[in-house]
Amino acid sequence: MGLCDFPICQLIALLIPPYVVQFWEEKAKSYGPIASGALFGAGWWFWVDAVVCTSHKIPFDQYIPGIVATLALVMINCIRRDDLQDYDPFDDGGFCRSRFWLFLSYVVSFGSVVGAVWVLMQHYAMNPDRAGEAWPGVAGVFQVSCILASGLLFFVSRTPADGSGGGYEVF
Repeated sequence: MGLCDFPICQLIALLIPPYVVQFWEEKAKSYGPIASGALFGAGWWFWVDAVVCTSHKIPFDQYIPGIVATLALVMINCIRRDDLQDYDPFDDGGFCRSRFWLFLSYVVSFGSVVGAVWVLMQHYAMNPDRAGEAWPGVAGVFQVSCILASGLLFFVSRTPADGSGGGYEVF
């Protein structure tokens, strides 16, 4: 039974028109990194806007989810996609190491999302002193969401390396 024999894969294939898939295959190499950088910049822009526009001093512990999300972005993109696709039974464990590193980077990503939601709930949603000033907490959630979407988009838009450029051939 192949991967696309599952009903959910067939449903997704029905929902996504073929011209969208064709556009993605043709333009992802050139527009994916640009969109990824824009998402990354937008994420940090949300946070800087919240820090500048708030009336109180934001403690350092509220900066940590964004920093961890940026670290997770770097961790995700340290892996070459062809290391995940090529399986060699006589390999010295590189296949498993790559998959473990990707799994660990997703765990760090999820931890940053949990941290941002915790900051929102603990410091702003459940604090009656700052009932009307929830923007830094919301901006933190927006920040980590944009950063992690940026990392995933950049990882997906890279081509598997053919040995010459590390998977970053744009033209």
